[in-house]
Amino acid sequence: MAIARITTYATRAVTLVRVVAEDGAEGWGQTAPFHADLTAQVLHRQVAPHALGRDEADIPGLCTAVIEGEYKFPGSYVCRALAGVETALWDLRGRREGRPVCALLGGPERPSPMPAYGSSMRRDIKPSQEAERLARLRDSHGYRAFKIRIGKVCGHDVDEWPGRTEEIIPAVRRAVGGECVVLADGNSGFSPRRAIAVGRILEEHGYGHFEEPCPYWELEQTAEVAAALDVPVAGGEQDTDLAQFRRMVQMDAVDIVQPDVCYVGGIARAREAARLAAARSKPCTPHSANRSLVTVFTMHLLAALPNAGPFLEFSIEPSAWTDALFEPRLEAVDGRVPFPAEGPGWGVRIRPEWLERADRQESALPSQRE
Repeated sequence: MAIARITTYATRAVTLVRVVAEDGAEGWGQTAPFHADLTAQVLHRQVAPHALGRDEADIPGLCTAVIEGEYKFPGSYVCRALAGVETALWDLRGRREGRPVCALLGGPERPSPMPAYGSSMRRDIKPSQEAERLARLRDSHGYRAFKIRIGKVCGHDVDEWPGRTEEIIPAVRRAVGGECVVLADGNSGFSPRRAIAVGRILEEHGYGHFEEPCPYWELEQTAEVAAALDVPVAGGEQDTDLAQFRRMVQMDAVDIVQPDVCYVGGIARAREAARLAAARSKPCTPHSANRSLVTVFTMHLLAALPNAGPFLEFSIEPSAWTDALFEPRLEAVDGRVPFPAEGPGWGVRIRPEWLERADRQESALPSQRE
């Protein structure tokens, strides 16, 4: 059935996308968060013209048509916008078939709650306070894994404040105990020399991975760090080009591949990044750093990946803007996040009161325009 209408509901924080087929069947998706009102404009200008009239079932064909049709605009915004339509098409297909998206991808019909690592987004917090916070969450929500922030975003070896990295690594390990998996994210903060020195501290304290140690676009720098360390190096969150993922795994720049469903352009493209990783016997732990629909998408993808990492990334930060988007809310219970159980597709119900407050824009086939 042909795609007849694409409607966006945009705020600066996030844009939800409704795709309707010619027979009235619909599905819901989401673009990548943040500056999402700009992404909505890109969607209607550079994605919708390729999607309208196309067979709803040909999701890989749509991805190719958009990426190649907009070849002069590679990267972030086009892929963010594509993800909104692409994820809506998976929901539409799941609703048609009465099945969850993970089952469409080859996973279970009734997926079990997913083990999660509690992901901290904070660098403004003292190491002792972060350590205490994570220990409380371990006890209250049963988390068996956490990720902390070290260094400074694109920090050129300058820490958030002097000595914070060296202090927080052992402080968190002591607080959560040896049975907890602890991960660390450098957010492109270090040179190879400094990253290797920090990696030795992570190894000393038994950390599970070192994420994005060097500027993510400098694959050779990250590969140098990965070759020098025993702690696994993770990366790929920011990348949108599948050729870059192929280079990344072929040169062993990372040990763990981390595509973001909404950054890379949707489920099909994230799954291809995971396939490239699997071909080199590398696990895939997608990035999902907030509790918007990207975490729902990631849960379905992880449930179906043969090389899925052991944990779902799950933000521990409060965010009213994600709580208002859909039902049921995502919550960790005994260290696991239950799958939404409202129905097929993504299994969620979009909250109409949120839609009423968002800026609505529509692209449609001429015969479908209101």
